[in-house]
Amino acid sequence: MEIFKLIHILYLLTGLAVLRKLQVRLRLSRAKHPSLRGHSKMARRIARMIPYYAYSESEFFCSDGAPERIAQQRQQGFSVLQRGFMERSPESIRLSASLEDSISDVRFTNAYRVPFQYRDYINKHMKLGSIVEASSGTRVRDIDKNWSYDLTGSYGVNVFGYDFYKTCIDKGIERVKELGPVPGPYHPLIADNVSRLKAISGLDEVSFHMSGTEAVMQAVNLARYHTRKSHLVRFCGAYHGWWDGVQPGIGTHRGVNDVYTLKDMDNDTLKVLRTRNDIACVLVNPLQALHPNANAPGDAILVNSERSAGFDRETYTEWLRELRQVCSQRGIVLVFDEVFVGFRIAYRGAQEYFGIDADMVTYGKTLGGGLPVGVVCGKHALMKRYRDDRPSDICFARGTFNSHPYVMGAMNEFLRRIDDPAVKAAYSEIDENWNKRVNTLNKRLETMNLPVRVSNLSSIWTITYTTPGRYNWMFQYYLRSVGLAISWVGSGRLIFSHNFTDKEFEAVMERFVSAAKVMQEDGWWWQSEHLTNRSIKRTILREMLAARFGRSRQPRTTCGKQPVPENP
Repeated sequence: MEIFKLIHILYLLTGLAVLRKLQVRLRLSRAKHPSLRGHSKMARRIARMIPYYAYSESEFFCSDGAPERIAQQRQQGFSVLQRGFMERSPESIRLSASLEDSISDVRFTNAYRVPFQYRDYINKHMKLGSIVEASSGTRVRDIDKNWSYDLTGSYGVNVFGYDFYKTCIDKGIERVKELGPVPGPYHPLIADNVSRLKAISGLDEVSFHMSGTEAVMQAVNLARYHTRKSHLVRFCGAYHGWWDGVQPGIGTHRGVNDVYTLKDMDNDTLKVLRTRNDIACVLVNPLQALHPNANAPGDAILVNSERSAGFDRETYTEWLRELRQVCSQRGIVLVFDEVFVGFRIAYRGAQEYFGIDADMVTYGKTLGGGLPVGVVCGKHALMKRYRDDRPSDICFARGTFNSHPYVMGAMNEFLRRIDDPAVKAAYSEIDENWNKRVNTLNKRLETMNLPVRVSNLSSIWTITYTTPGRYNWMFQYYLRSVGLAISWVGSGRLIFSHNFTDKEFEAVMERFVSAAKVMQEDGWWWQSEHLTNRSIKRTILREMLAARFGRSRQPRTTCGKQPVPENP
């Protein structure tokens, strides 16, 4: 009898353990965003299953079921754009095309400007130049001598205008030229850089690297090393560099089992942080405040008009405050990834802007004064790379070009210049200034009945669309055609430097509105009562299934009808 009682108790304990494990697993699942963005492994599996297919010329212009009249209107507008680019920038286009077979980045960006179904036709007929030879103030000039207002922000580097960074580089190199390119020993300027970075970050130590990606990698390594815990938490949609530990699911092909991708601004996430014992650190990219739980809004995935964005400073501040409290209670390292927004939204970055102190902060991009750089700032207890009692247990991180004299020189000039009282004072007006500009533009767009709106976090913009449509990604070409330089991600992210004057912004606004008006006149925003975001997604799903299971390599579309697959 005693044996049976013991077996019964063992079964009971095993059942309780299983239930506990299921409870923990369920809590984690609830904290993940329900989309594929929140499930990296599933995203990779789905990505492998999506087949490639391309629209023919006739399909290209009426994939939304537009009538023949609208298709012809679009085709004529497309031809005008095509001729305009070729006439305006023939040499830049020619040189860009010659590089495509030799530079993989060129090939990649050309392939992912638009949804893949339209890729072949676009790449064949809509050639763009990506070669520039000069910059001045807020503008860049291609090799055909055309000036364009720059809305790329050099991917986050350009906060203060190109002339600012030219000065930083020139003066910085001048101050270190006697040493020259001597990696290894430190130039004396490094001491001043460290002092200024400690004051800005409010932290104890500094580690120099060559890119923002490297800086984030080292911050995570150090957090794991000192907490002796395995996992990091990143938030759904957030970008922290291209290393496979944090790369969005479809961007990496290595299985990653030490990363939790959780919902941003959600109580279920806080519950996971409060209850799990394997979390070393939490990564926060403040840019996510503009589009929580969504990937960077590039036009390559703009298949309908469901893109959304909007920044609520008060709500996001409260979320960061709760996150800070939980991390402190649980001994989790809170890392602010300020590679992108650092020195843009406030002098001391997101810590100052939101009033939240992090345990570690990573910087990059603009901090180099125009040269490549990555920096980690952190508390003494987190930055040490070895253990006093375990001499072979180290957290190694060195690089040949870390602390390069030229980078240290340009960085020093950058830090000195932003320490100017006038620059510091200007930060207090940045939000008001850019919010006013966005509101002015949105009112004009609304008054003119144009289905385009802008949301912003300071000088970082995301363009959204108010009516269902399959061709919103075309807007990038219309913007380019009026002399607005934008990055390869298209209309998803426009980044202004802070040196835009009211007069220059007025010129940008006029071009922006005129581009939207011409695109509307060319029929790309044609509407039908049957055209909804939901119907668009269903159409694309049917096309994918047909291509996936070999019923059709290409969907057949008849203008005036909803697209249907061949041989259904």
